[in-house]
Amino acid sequence: MNFTSIGDLALTFQNRRQSVQMKSDLARLAHELASGQKSNLSTAIAGDYAPIVGLERDLKVMSAYITSTSEAGMFVTTQQTALEFIESTMGGLGSALLSAGNSEHSMIIQTTTVDAKQKFSAVVTALNTSVADRYVFSGQATDTPPLADATLILSALQTAVAAETTATGIEGVVDAWFDDVGGGFETSGYLGSAAAMAPFRLSESDTASVQLTASDQNVRSILKGFALSALVGEGALNSNPTERAALARIAGEQVLNAEYSLTEIRARIGTSEAHIDTAAAKNSAQKAALEIARTEITAVDPYRTAVELETVQNQLETLYTVTARLSRLSLAEFLR
Repeated sequence: MNFTSIGDLALTFQNRRQSVQMKSDLARLAHELASGQKSNLSTAIAGDYAPIVGLERDLKVMSAYITSTSEAGMFVTTQQTALEFIESTMGGLGSALLSAGNSEHSMIIQTTTVDAKQKFSAVVTALNTSVADRYVFSGQATDTPPLADATLILSALQTAVAAETTATGIEGVVDAWFDDVGGGFETSGYLGSAAAMAPFRLSESDTASVQLTASDQNVRSILKGFALSALVGEGALNSNPTERAALARIAGEQVLNAEYSLTEIRARIGTSEAHIDTAAAKNSAQKAALEIARTEITAVDPYRTAVELETVQNQLETLYTVTARLSRLSLAEFLR
């Protein structure tokens, strides 16, 4: 009977080679089970990297859109928050001014308008708000506050109306200062850009435009109402109680009209917020779908990997046991 055997040295090398291979497999499977990713992607995709490269590109592009959408949402939310603050500052002021003007009582008028200057300053500060080092009402000039200091604006208005002796005269001057092309507001009040900032890119085919600036006509109406009430509080027409009362009524009407203007702008921004929220949800869903597709290519089956890991572990333990027994084979052991 013939049989083939190998020498002790060859057997040692064979066992060592098997041991190294099993240890390598054990380490690979343990890594795959822990990371959830295939360790040899080239083998898993048969060398065809086109699908995974395409998915990685799409994911990077989608991440950029998600970042841009987040920035757009933060931008318009900051605008909405500023306008909400202005709305709370405006609350009840128009009606109070009308009531005070109708009473024609100097003390009531003074009491009503005593904090008008502070309210005007608060409105200007709200419109000068910024987020991520960008002013949200400055158009393209996001590095520049949109409005000059409230004290400077009010001082310019006081100088402009100094010669006026009637409420309608002051109203006309203030209207011209805020509304005329090349007037005081455009030359020294508004510091931002006349052009709106570039649209935010939300997806390959979708953008969000942020058109609102502090030079918007509705915003000017809001500023005008507060400025008129501030002029009353600062003593405009003090020498003529009747005209001062009339100016308080005009200021009240302007503030009430500004409430409608404010409602209109907030509605416009609300529409933009809804549009951006919809785009954000769509982008998140698309990113999740892309990640699932990538996972199907690169991820391992955890159950199958765990079974293979246990199999290799058992094989390695068996090899150690066999090696240990073979190492005890000798003539002395055989004769014992």
